[in-house]
Amino acid sequence: MRGREAILKVHIKGKPLEPNINLETIAKGTPGFVGADIENLVNEAAILAARHDKKAIEMSDFQEAVERIIAGLEKRNRVLNRMEKERVAHHEVGHALMAMAMPGQDQVQKISIIPRGIAALGYTLQLPTEDRFLMTESELEAKIAVLLGGRVAEEIVYGDVSTGAQDDLLKATDIARSMVRSYGMSRRLGPLSFERDGRPLFLRTGELPQRPDTSEEVLRQIDDEVRRIVETQHARARELLEARAPLLREAARELLVKETLSGEELRAVAARMGFPAA
Repeated sequence: MRGREAILKVHIKGKPLEPNINLETIAKGTPGFVGADIENLVNEAAILAARHDKKAIEMSDFQEAVERIIAGLEKRNRVLNRMEKERVAHHEVGHALMAMAMPGQDQVQKISIIPRGIAALGYTLQLPTEDRFLMTESELEAKIAVLLGGRVAEEIVYGDVSTGAQDDLLKATDIARSMVRSYGMSRRLGPLSFERDGRPLFLRTGELPQRPDTSEEVLRQIDDEVRRIVETQHARARELLEARAPLLREAARELLVKETLSGEELRAVAARMGFPAA
């Protein structure tokens, strides 16, 4: 974070900034950004400010620039019908409520039903409050539950699901598979890694021969464990969101009216209805 803040100071030189600009806050909200990303961020914020005839760059310009880089440009000409907007609203609120309820998850900054990028019909923006280099087994399980929250919200409200959860399912399955194959986080298979070094044998000079390929039986066990992890977190998300169904519907109604809700607004709705965040 300190490195990103230092790079920000380099790129803002010569640019007019509002006095309320907080570089530390911007640095916290840009985990994983490298120098080129931060340069792009500052330039994008300056362009946004100029387009709105502002005399100085404001925090809102930096926030919009971060969203553009992470989620893509807004596509307001991609018009959803009423039924689709309602489903997307419940889907995104499902993600956000799971993120609020799960311990150790990144804080919800914003939820939106304004399409962005190539395919996103809505999005939930979570930003970490600190740089992280390790994740625990329980945190990975909670992350899967958050990813499944959108699909589960659709199940609860509509009784069926849509194609909107495709990317969520890909990510959830990938995390579960990595837990089993790479991180030894399977009680059935134990502390073993089933990932192979991809280097060809002729490059392994002086090394022991590579062990045989994983057996068909073990591959079936890996698939079973991946399924168990995902299904367990699906049931967890279902239980939690069913208990918060009134909040799910109320927050979705507000999101439909405003099109975007900040994390603070969502937490205020939750507190008003007696559902405090974890």
